[in-house]
Amino acid sequence: MAGKPAAEPPFQIVRYADVDRVGCGIVAANRLFDFKEILGCEDWSDSLELLRDWDLAAPRLANFAGRTAPEAGRDLASIRLLAPIAIPGEIFCAGANYIDHVAEMNQAMNHVATPTFKELGEKPWHFIKSSRSAVIGPGDPIRIPKYCAELDWEIELAVIIGRSGRDITRSDALDYVAGYAVANDLSLRPAVHRDAISIGSPFHYDFLSAKSFDGACPFGPAITPASAIADPHALRMKLWVNGALMQDSSTAQMMFGIDEQIEMLSSRLTLHPGDVILTGTPAGVGVARGLSLKPGDEVRMWIERIGEMTNPVV
Repeated sequence: MAGKPAAEPPFQIVRYADVDRVGCGIVAANRLFDFKEILGCEDWSDSLELLRDWDLAAPRLANFAGRTAPEAGRDLASIRLLAPIAIPGEIFCAGANYIDHVAEMNQAMNHVATPTFKELGEKPWHFIKSSRSAVIGPGDPIRIPKYCAELDWEIELAVIIGRSGRDITRSDALDYVAGYAVANDLSLRPAVHRDAISIGSPFHYDFLSAKSFDGACPFGPAITPASAIADPHALRMKLWVNGALMQDSSTAQMMFGIDEQIEMLSSRLTLHPGDVILTGTPAGVGVARGLSLKPGDEVRMWIERIGEMTNPVV
């Protein structure tokens, strides 16, 4: 199995590949149960459809997981996990949102430390990744694009929206979260700059090339329901390259919390079930060490209570 759901939550939502089909279901008590078999509802046979009905579906899934017999279900070793949503809605990515990462980048670039966005009274800053082209799942290969070879890693806590909302307040924001997953905001660092155009021009920056190429968002291995996470701002997170620990931090390092990010995004547009927010990355990225991913490398990510996933680089 290419990805490992976390063992502690009562259940997690997965997509999986079997011998002759792609299915969706839950993992409970380390066993797999297909949606069609346990819910008897064709409308919930896909994870995105389930998220669109999350307020109704979540209690039924929790109730089923609580009654699961150890001998029931299927062995996880017999299936391959896929990205838990084949094509998410929008993918919003927070930039410069971890205190330790901002300090790391200032040092690496010989920049004098300046007030953070938050200290300046600013709001969270986001860009958008392509969902159809960028998302890959556990075990899927990360392909280095032909136009730029300097590929960097960024482990991030992914927030999956489970309820539509506009102008959501911070106090209500977490009520709109269905669950959490692990993501890698892969970045082609040099591609973000167009060197022939002045850095003072808005056309100097190219986030499409740097952040939204094919396979730019490894995502998985499962959706852990929000109800299983007491505090999403207190989760350990680690990333290894070829077994060497590169990122070792906590979501406690977030500058703007998940509630603040949802408040900001929903003040600009409506959030929908299946939308995903990548909430920023901590210190330990490759560019700060003069490193980048190479063919033959292996990237492994883990977030406490969420799960672990690995991707080879080709």
